[in-house]
Amino acid sequence: MIATIFDGTFPHHWTAEVLPHRPMILPSRHYVYPAAAEEVEKGALEVLVQPGAGEGQEKPQPFLATCALGFRDPAAPSGLWSMSDPDWLCAVSGGYAYLIDVADPARFVMLKYRPVLQVLPVAEHGLLLFIGHHAVQAWGREGEAWQSDRLSSEGVTIDRIEGTILHGRGWDLRTDQDLPFALDLTTGSRR
Repeated sequence: MIATIFDGTFPHHWTAEVLPHRPMILPSRHYVYPAAAEEVEKGALEVLVQPGAGEGQEKPQPFLATCALGFRDPAAPSGLWSMSDPDWLCAVSGGYAYLIDVADPARFVMLKYRPVLQVLPVAEHGLLLFIGHHAVQAWGREGEAWQSDRLSSEGVTIDRIEGTILHGRGWDLRTDQDLPFALDLTTGSRR
């Protein structure tokens, strides 16, 4: 298995552990993402999640999240990220990104970017950025915040963030060069 990342930049109401393999005895709550995947077990990211309890509430039962593997390529990350909504968790398995509501694990979103090549938390703007081959998608506390237009023919590089502007480069097929771009982090539009 490829090494996994953990990024807890955002405060969160859960703990999670990536397991080296599926446990012999499954917990009473087990969720497979996506539910319709064939052979989801082969190389899947197995995550034991313990949701947090609200004030004065009983601690919820943990659950096992089995996240289907996208690609076995080291360029496609695997790991866990906290999100701006403290009750949601982002699990990435070989570039396939799953956003899971830990309070109601049947609620999840599988991002259409396949593969996600980089996950970048931008805490000061409350965004989790998903960088793909051609564009960037931003997820905020209320869900998808924006998606950029096509930034590259094949390969987006993020260079820096200055205030509300994301600076990067994208390879252009016609010129065979990396061309700079700047995106407004509040809207995703080019600057």
